[in-house]
Amino acid sequence: MIQRIQTVYLALAFVITGVLPFVFKLWTLSDGKAEMFMSSQCYSAIFGLSTSLSLLSILFYKKRQHQFVIGRLNIILNLILLGLFVYRSLNLSGEAVAVSEKGIGMFLPIIAIVFLVLANKAIQKDEDLVKSVDRLR
Repeated sequence: MIQRIQTVYLALAFVITGVLPFVFKLWTLSDGKAEMFMSSQCYSAIFGLSTSLSLLSILFYKKRQHQFVIGRLNIILNLILLGLFVYRSLNLSGEAVAVSEKGIGMFLPIIAIVFLVLANKAIQKDEDLVKSVDRLR
């Protein structure tokens, strides 16, 4: 059933990791150069993998357990991405001389994690409902 609430949450996570990184910059360096996620292959690969996992989770709407596991993997992947962003922002060159400006793109994994957690809660709620109905039979 593709009209469930977790599909909406997963679609929002898909948009956050697949579309919004093209719009928002990660940070602006001290020399005024804006850095997008495409400047590093690592960031591009992790954003692409997170987007793919969100889409795969949407397509596994009949297999709730697979959806739940893929959602957890996606949460872990976004936590790794967030850790890389924090590490990179704390180690930007030239921080002692001039302060760089952090962009909204750095916080996209946090928003994606929130929607993935909400989706996993909804998936677990559906799974509990199906188990309770099976007990009645």
